[in-house]
Amino acid sequence: MASDTVKNNMPCELVAWDQVNSFARQLANQVRVSGIEVDMIIAIGRGGYMPARLLSDLLGIMNLASFKIEHYRGSQKSPEAIIRYPLVADVNKQNILLVDDVSDSGDTFTVAIDHIRSRGMTRNIQTAVLHHKSVSRYEPDYFAQEVKQWRWIIYPWAVTEDLSVLISAMETMPADEISIQKTLLDKHGIEPTLQQIQDALTLISEQQLSE
Repeated sequence: MASDTVKNNMPCELVAWDQVNSFARQLANQVRVSGIEVDMIIAIGRGGYMPARLLSDLLGIMNLASFKIEHYRGSQKSPEAIIRYPLVADVNKQNILLVDDVSDSGDTFTVAIDHIRSRGMTRNIQTAVLHHKSVSRYEPDYFAQEVKQWRWIIYPWAVTEDLSVLISAMETMPADEISIQKTLLDKHGIEPTLQQIQDALTLISEQQLSE
């Protein structure tokens, strides 16, 4: 989450690890029921790393690869998805399951699929996410939950980063962790633990020192 995307009272959802495990099982079951052959799972970094690893375990597919996409915003341009670390795996004649955590705008999947196809002649590419937002221009083949009322999804592997952005965007910094917790609940509908807030404050402090 970039600081310039945070809006006052922006709805958020804080996802717990047990929910992630449940979503991953749902995806694994969907893939099984579909009967598709999967030779390789590819994770879109960074969000897809954990879901892809869980699917690798649940489906017993050891052939797991990844590449990283980053989003940049030019001074007068809309956000653009760019390949940061390219895919190095051999995808020729592979049936691929491409995995991310969420389908938000759809731009990431468009770039990702084009990138995979540029690396070799795949047999098939299917896609899976934990959450699919109905506003997305791209609909994955498999998703555990459809988000019809837009909200920012905060996953366990990104909670410190995302909370640090939400806290930094506050017009007036609350006096203590409990006040921050209340403000996050009032403005964004989430109630992180005090430890999660402390971790975010530590990250904010470290980032300020490095500037």
